[in-house]
Amino acid sequence: MTLKRSIFIVVLIITSFQVKAQSSMEALLAKYNTNSVPYISVEELRMLKFDKDSILIFDAREKEEYEVSHIKNAQFVGYDDFSAEKISQLFSNKSIPIVVYCSVGIRSENISEKLENAGYQNVKNLYGGIFEWKNSGFAVYDTQEKETEKVHTFSKHWSKWLKKGEKVY
Repeated sequence: MTLKRSIFIVVLIITSFQVKAQSSMEALLAKYNTNSVPYISVEELRMLKFDKDSILIFDAREKEEYEVSHIKNAQFVGYDDFSAEKISQLFSNKSIPIVVYCSVGIRSENISEKLENAGYQNVKNLYGGIFEWKNSGFAVYDTQEKETEKVHTFSKHWSKWLKKGEKVY
């Protein structure tokens, strides 16, 4: 076997694993989501300016998950006890960009729909959630706003989607 052919085969194998991982996330989200809210990729979010005057980042996981780690400047809004009325009282600007995330993007779609129903006009769901964020090598922070490797994976079942970082459940 020639060197060129060996390199080609190795590249093909690596590419197929990447495609499989991507299509697996696509299949997961297609199974649970309706695409009622547009996605934003982790790369697109990373390029945005992270200040409260230009974008709101909402964490739609439960408090225990948020406290283990969250995306910088993300505000806890929860899932089970989420209140669109409370959000409206705190953030009256209905046109400010809002990105909602959870573990992989399922719960965040539901919260994003509630925000749209409350009149928010620029809501996006983070594709792949905090798992995809961390898998892409981006930082997450604990309650003291110190960078951490820990990510709450909700349960052992869902932890398979987190490839990088320390799994907590």
